[in-house]
Formats: sequence, C-alpha cells, structure tokens
Amino acid sequence: MTIHDFISKLNSLIPFRQAEDFDNVGLLCGVPEREITRVLIAHDALEEVIDEAEARGANVVLAFHPIIFSGLKSITGKNYVERAVLKAIEKKIAIIAIHTALDNDFLGVNHQIGKELGLENLRTLMPKNKSLKQLVVYVPNDHLEVLKEALFQAGAGNIGFYDECSYALGGNGTFRPKKGANPYCGTIGERETTEESALSVIFEDYKLPAVIEAMKSAHPYEEVAYHIYTLDNENQYLGLGQYGELPEEMDEWDFLSLIKNKFNLKVVRYSPLTNKKIKKVGMIGGSGTIGIKAALAKGCDAYLTGDVKYHEFYQGEDKMLICDIGHFESEQFVMTQLFEILSENFTTFAVLKTTQNTNPVNYFI
Repeated sequence: MTIHDFISKLNSLIPFRQAEDFDNVGLLCGVPEREITRVLIAHDALEEVIDEAEARGANVVLAFHPIIFSGLKSITGKNYVERAVLKAIEKKIAIIAIHTALDNDFLGVNHQIGKELGLENLRTLMPKNKSLKQLVVYVPNDHLEVLKEALFQAGAGNIGFYDECSYALGGNGTFRPKKGANPYCGTIGERETTEESALSVIFEDYKLPAVIEAMKSAHPYEEVAYHIYTLDNENQYLGLGQYGELPEEMDEWDFLSLIKNKFNLKVVRYSPLTNKKIKKVGMIGGSGTIGIKAALAKGCDAYLTGDVKYHEFYQGEDKMLICDIGHFESEQFVMTQLFEILSENFTTFAVLKTTQNTNPVNYFI
C-alpha cells in the first residue's frame, strides 16, 4: 500500500476535513507514491521517534500532534521542530498528523476520556454549526434507486450512527427540449411531463464535491435540477469536547480521587471546591479551556482539560469544579485508539506503537 492510499483510507475513517481550521493535519512530509513498510504511532514526531521508526523498519510516523504547525519558512535544523522534520526527510520517513480531526470525532479523544470515567449518555459539548448541507435533486422514478445508491456511496445520508438516510417526495416534472438538446426522454420542441421524485439527503459540508460528482454521474438527465442548502442544525456528532453523567453522583474529593486514579496522575490542579455533588462531567482533551463556558452552560458539575491558566480557574463561577489533569495526560489514550483503528483496518503492513515518552512535563513530588 502506498502512503497516498493509506491516507485516503485513513481519511475515510477519521476525516481530516473535520479538523479545526487552525490545525495542520494530513501528510506533513514524505512522498505519497512510496510504498509503506511499517507505521509507527506516536504522540509527537520528535527526533527520537524518527530514530525509533528507522530502527524498527517503519517509514511512516502517524503522530497525534503536528510537528509542523505554522510559520515554518525554512528547514535548517535550528530548533527541535526543524531537526525532527529534517531527519525524517533525510531518512525517507513520512510524517502524518491527525490531531483535531480525532478530537472532533464523536468516537475520538474525548469519547475515550468519558469511557475511562464510566460516563453515560455522552454528547458533544461544542457541536459544529453549519457543517451540514442538504441536497434536493429531482430524478425520474425509474432512476431513483440508482441515484440513491450513488449518493450513499459518496457519503451522503450519514447521520450519526445511521447511514443511507433519505427522503423522496413524488410529483410531476415538466420540461421542453430545445434544439441542440439530447434529452433522456421527450421530443425536441414539445413539452414533456414525467413522474419524478424530489430526493433529499443530508451530508457534511466537506463531502460536497464528491456528492455533486456522484449525483451528476448517476443522473440520467443532461441538465440536472437540484438545490443545495446550508443547514443551521447543530451536527451533534461533530465538535469539540463531550459531556455525560456519572452512574451515581459523588463528593468532590471522591471525584478528584477518581480522576487521579483513572488517569494515573501525580498532580491534579483544581479550582475552589463548590461543595456540590458531582454528576454531570464535561471534558476536552489537551488545551481545552475554550470549553469551560460551554460546560457551565450545559450544567456540568465538573470540567476536565489541560493547560488551565491562573485566571481561568475563576470561570467556574463557584458552580463548576475545573480540573486541570494535564495536556499529555488527558490525551494519553490516543496511541491505543489509533493502534486499534489501524490494526483493524490495515492488514498489509505492521502497525507499531512508539516506546518513547514524548511528554515534556515532569513533576518533582
């Protein structure tokens, strides 16, 4: 399998287009046409990870964080980013990053945090708005099923844990072919009335080019009549963070002990206690202080994330316990998640997990 083919299939499993706009996901360096030997999964594609990839016969590093983020204008080895990228290029090792594409995925980083805590009824904390589109296309009834299948194959009609969703409304369409037309049915210069259906499907906005291409390829008409609508509906299966409920409410100290044990933490930084029971819990892995207000608005009793600054601990407004469990620590399950996804879906090469601990934070206890 080539790197290009690997990325294409990975993109179908964890779409890169669902990443945040500021992010840098996908192939960061490497030749797409090169055949894959092995893939090494890592949190960060640092120099020691590139060395390990070479030693273990892997020519692809699939990293969670992008080593190339922004502002890189030259690669001369003057810092840790450039040294890692330069070494990867010299050793012909490709680097691929997944980052917020997995963060925003409903079954991604935050879903795993919720599972580790035993949370129930998990929902997206900050759903993406206007990421859904609706196609309404008019098709003769004898081609309705053919067109449906083509649209489904292009990814339309997927809503959460359901696929092949559509709606069709029957009626009569009219048209008159003019000179130069090559009509599917009807006669030049005469009005034609035909039984048609208005077929409607919903899809994520990044699928628009594929959906339009599939529609036009499968449609029998020379000129296809269709509408594209941008929906204001929240995409409840795409967005940052999640929240859910503990099976039973617990005291704040018991909750702090729970997260300390579940995440194997040496330190938990937390805001002043609220003297409330903890039942509803929100979380965003990594640097997730952007979700504090959303968690408060959802009525969360506690919120977990990393990289909380001094003044941000006040944002709980004495109503919600804010817990800083560490950036790396909140994302510690990522490598296992990616390993399981790759092992299940890619069988022509070995998938490895790095032995390197790339967490730059240490604690003196």
